[in-house]
Amino acid sequence: MTLLTTPRLEMRELVAEDAAFVLELMNDAAFVEFIGDRGVRTLTDARRYIEHGPWTRYSTGFGLWLVSLRDTAESIGICGLLRRDVLPQPDVGFAFLARFRSQGYAREAAEAVMALGRE
Repeated sequence: MTLLTTPRLEMRELVAEDAAFVLELMNDAAFVEFIGDRGVRTLTDARRYIEHGPWTRYSTGFGLWLVSLRDTAESIGICGLLRRDVLPQPDVGFAFLARFRSQGYAREAAEAVMALGRE
């Protein structure tokens, strides 16, 4: 089910079982401030977000993928290619839990996503 790997990370499609992680990430203060409040307050909301957001885009080659650490499989963020109406080209989107920021994970994930997009 792994889509991409890097020296430290694995990336795959989000599944319903990732709801607890999505709930935590989407209620992170920086996520709400810089990305927006998605109204995800419960596990049911998080499952709904996965089902009506990322799942609907995967078949097009776009969407946000779960990023986890290769050595522990701990979920640390999301990253992927997004199609935004206001931009002429695909965009890279990402968000990571606070304890995993400033360690180069976002850059590593984004580089892998951009390489996939070029293919």
